[in-house]
Amino acid sequence: MASHGIEIRSLYKIFGPRAQDYVEQVRRGLSKSELNERHGHVLGLRDINLSMPAGGITVVMGLSGSGKSTLIRHINRLIEPTIGEVIYDGVDICRMNQRDLREFRRHKTAMVFQKFALLPHRTVMENTLYGLDIQGIPRATSQERAQHWIERVGLAGFENHYPNQLSGGMQQRVGLARALANDADILLMDEAYSALDPLIRVDMQSVLLDIQAELKKTVVFITHDLDEALRLGNKIAILRDGEMIQQGSGQEIVLSPADDYIAAFVKEVNRGRVIQARTVMKPAIGAIEGVKVSADETLEFVAQRLTRADRRDAIVVDQDGMEIGVLDLNTIMTAMVTPAGEVDVAVSHP
Repeated sequence: MASHGIEIRSLYKIFGPRAQDYVEQVRRGLSKSELNERHGHVLGLRDINLSMPAGGITVVMGLSGSGKSTLIRHINRLIEPTIGEVIYDGVDICRMNQRDLREFRRHKTAMVFQKFALLPHRTVMENTLYGLDIQGIPRATSQERAQHWIERVGLAGFENHYPNQLSGGMQQRVGLARALANDADILLMDEAYSALDPLIRVDMQSVLLDIQAELKKTVVFITHDLDEALRLGNKIAILRDGEMIQQGSGQEIVLSPADDYIAAFVKEVNRGRVIQARTVMKPAIGAIEGVKVSADETLEFVAQRLTRADRRDAIVVDQDGMEIGVLDLNTIMTAMVTPAGEVDVAVSHP
């Protein structure tokens, strides 16, 4: 189990031969467009500070060109930073020598790509084994491990198929099995599900959440899709033009967008799937009858439970089963339909 998060500190990336020369100007406020027009250099990332919690899924989102893929590639140093630190297990990845970096990439990180990146002349089994072969693990051991993950991602019976015999969703399952077989602490997923049809995409999100509940990897997931970010992310970071605009839980971002850009992003969100019972509950006064729900259940889930039980009131309990508040259907429905900024709630931090 991963015991270390990832700390990104004061990270800048400028693309161009004289990147170092312009860091100070960028620090002082030189814009992306000015840097490009005046100096022919491209601003990739500006002063990124982000803690990615151990054992959780951090989703980095933004539109094309926002810097999200550049950011994820700093974690395994496929891209060299202009300045800044990426700390894991007390070590700055940006300062590792080549030998240590190679070991870190082989044993600590695994990557899942949008375009699957499978080897076309290798079977499902051989693709899954690939990273273990590179590590020099004996086939007897590695085959058993690969078989376990092939089955775990739902591909039992397809071990001897080649990638071109599989659908997109199945190919992505192979990519996931290969990453998991490496037993790396850090799973980097760069737009991993963006090429998939919507239903298959939701299915793959479920596979990831299911496996993550068991393994508790430190997952960094890149997407431009807000619904995907809200479904997967314990923490969400939103980039625009290489800058961090907002970071926090899905609830915090939906209920308190940092600016108009993010407010526009979250306007169409199904709020019932994001807001938790604890956020809109009222204090419990006196004895109340009702359906018991946990504080971190979403409003949609609570509403479904109340409807099934043909009740209007819910009692909200914490993880120890203590009653901490009450909720009624009317409050739930109001919170589910009121736009961010107009609902009177205090986002609580668990």
